[in-house]
Amino acid sequence: MQGLFSNLRPARDARLLVGIETNDDAAVYRLTDDSALVVTADFIPSPVDDPYLFGQIAAANSISDVYAMGGKPLTALNLCMFPAKAPSAMLAEILRGGLDKIHEAGALLVGGHSVKDDDLKYGLAVNGLVDPRRFTPNAGAKPGQRFLLTKPVGTGAYVQANRKGVVSDAELLPVAAKMAELNRAACETMMEFAATGATDITGFGLGGHVWGMAKASKLGIRFFWDAIPKHPRAVELLGQGMTTGLTPGNRANLEGHLEFRGAFDDAEQALFSDPQTSGGLFFGVAAKDADACLRKLHERGVGDARIVAESFAGDPPRLEVVR
Repeated sequence: MQGLFSNLRPARDARLLVGIETNDDAAVYRLTDDSALVVTADFIPSPVDDPYLFGQIAAANSISDVYAMGGKPLTALNLCMFPAKAPSAMLAEILRGGLDKIHEAGALLVGGHSVKDDDLKYGLAVNGLVDPRRFTPNAGAKPGQRFLLTKPVGTGAYVQANRKGVVSDAELLPVAAKMAELNRAACETMMEFAATGATDITGFGLGGHVWGMAKASKLGIRFFWDAIPKHPRAVELLGQGMTTGLTPGNRANLEGHLEFRGAFDDAEQALFSDPQTSGGLFFGVAAKDADACLRKLHERGVGDARIVAESFAGDPPRLEVVR
């Protein structure tokens, strides 16, 4: 999808502060000197069997793009692609899960649209509000920053392993619960610590989304492998071949741009291409503030957050991973 944008030449307007040019998480449109609209939409197939939990995960995933811009969610529209033969009670549970998560985010459900689709999908179109002088596009990262990641990675491997019977529903449940968590506290904290660039980690994987930031910001980003929060069996499952249909494309997009310095096996390298569902925020703050920001995240219940990377002047932009 990222490559398709290169063929589009939409009209430009000075009020459009973030469009499609940097493949960012959402668009930002200035309304006044003090307010701007954050606009985004996303929908996904179900990573779990529980319809209520699916609704929560899909809604959290969609709302996260507003948080990645440093914004506050305001309104949401349901986007429903539901099979005609699906039980109405199941569909109602999906919508209930989504609505509960919308309310948890402090937003309002204002309508939606549905189509009949052979494959079940659900998500939201979300509008949010942000200060046009203070938001966090992926082009906002600066050299010398430290970067924090607020949720573990490896969800793609777990979902695939569950589908193949390698991971039980009970083992998948804590991973799914993490997917259903909002990035609200993470967003509020990063804005308190004057973050200048952010992205949420979703379908393009940790490497893909951070590579997008490195390109847009024209710098290098160096990961600290041991610091990256990982779901317990993520690397093991990737070593067993529990990759998704998106993994090869994600890996191809990183070729020539991601360098592993040291001994990394194939499964460890694959972790950077593992597509995430409703992943955490990845954002940069001044190096002197990183430890205090991490403490505040932990105090606010974002217990998986870690300082996972640093930025440096890079020409051309690139990613590195070190032990």
